[in-house]
Amino acid sequence: MKRHKVILYNPEAVFYTMPLALLAIGSALDPERYEVVIIDGRLEKDPLATVLSATDGALCLGVTVLTGKPIRDALRISRAVKQAYPNLPIIWGGWHASLFPVQTLEEASVDITVQGQGETTFCELAERLARGGDPAGIPGLSYRDAAGAHQNPPRPLTDMNQLPPVNYDLIEVERYFALKGKRQFDYISSAGCLFRCTFCADPFVYNRKWSGLAPGRIGEELAAHFSRYGFTDVDFQDETFFTYRKRVIGIAEQFLSRGIKSGWAGTMRADQGARMSDEDFALCAQSGLRRVLIGVESGAQEMIDWMQKDIKIEQVLESAQKCRRHNINAIFPFIVGFPGESDESLRQTLKMVKKLRAMHPRFDTPIFYFKPYPGSKITRDVVENGYSLPETLEEWAEFDYVGSSGPWVSEEKYRLIERFKFYNRIAWGERNWFYKPVRQLARWRCQQDFYRLPVEKFLADRLIPQPELS
Repeated sequence: MKRHKVILYNPEAVFYTMPLALLAIGSALDPERYEVVIIDGRLEKDPLATVLSATDGALCLGVTVLTGKPIRDALRISRAVKQAYPNLPIIWGGWHASLFPVQTLEEASVDITVQGQGETTFCELAERLARGGDPAGIPGLSYRDAAGAHQNPPRPLTDMNQLPPVNYDLIEVERYFALKGKRQFDYISSAGCLFRCTFCADPFVYNRKWSGLAPGRIGEELAAHFSRYGFTDVDFQDETFFTYRKRVIGIAEQFLSRGIKSGWAGTMRADQGARMSDEDFALCAQSGLRRVLIGVESGAQEMIDWMQKDIKIEQVLESAQKCRRHNINAIFPFIVGFPGESDESLRQTLKMVKKLRAMHPRFDTPIFYFKPYPGSKITRDVVENGYSLPETLEEWAEFDYVGSSGPWVSEEKYRLIERFKFYNRIAWGERNWFYKPVRQLARWRCQQDFYRLPVEKFLADRLIPQPELS
């Protein structure tokens, strides 16, 4: 039986998380039927030349695409491959293709888009292509033919326990360790999200469904990977790792019983942390839990309710206290600049940021500006009220949903927030020696809410590299 070559490409980006989506898809393909080649644009000196060489004689090219800058590289690669091999099917998956399945097909170099969880969909598509067929009728994808674009029915979320283990032999794990500067192993133990936050695209993509691997399987796989790769940290890349307390406890017990001597980190909602006992936190810490990420978004309960986040400020503080008692690092992200957000709401958010930062030297409180991320309820609302989203892939490639502010933030408010972010960052916590002379002054500024004449910020922005979250 002929063995078909499938090329999977991960576009250039500024972070070095292992390409878990491509690993999952490549691992789901029958190795006796398919030769899977993963090419990571972040690792190659000449990604385009590598892809063009690899796609000669391939069955298809698959590209995973995040909204924003990765689109630019994905377009460059896809267009060059389509020019060199006009009949080669080019398939885009990932968040952007899931959010804009048909709009993405307006790009001539993209033939098929896969939505949501892609393992089963891609396997069925590969089989169809290998037999000379077309994508018609395959759930979970959209495609273009001579008659135009077609969107097939969605595919329900597959139980992750029915999917095969991820084959990390498809990538050079050691290269990712080297680029990260630490032996951090990336792993996904669940897919989807049960919650309804209106600023997030998850409810749109996964329809508020969730599936997670059983603790025993996670323990077995991680023990094998630990023996082989000798990592010192596991970064669970789940949307909501702490969804079920019993499962989390089971995973912690697997770390202990199997002798996986590694730290680990995962995402936690404030209500999930509040429901866990101190004994639960102690067990997780004993098993290696070093950090959680708890999205707060706002210090104003009214704004939290408006976002339909379904948490209480008291749960945020209770979870933070438990992390502090068990010496677990925490990142508490906040979002400001929502449409219609009041000055009082912003004031309460900055107050909550200061409270959390002062609780523990290893608590971080990054502040982001709201940008209408595709697929979210708030985005649909602002579009109905006249906000214009990008309409082409080139425009989406310039979409910065992390660093820039939206039109709902005045210049005065932007200056206030940026100055606050600077002083709050250095007022508390473990920072390098060059911050010590201004730490007390920064703390005084935060306590007094006095951010005028930011001489220290002016100098630091020009002389000192900013620290990164760990």
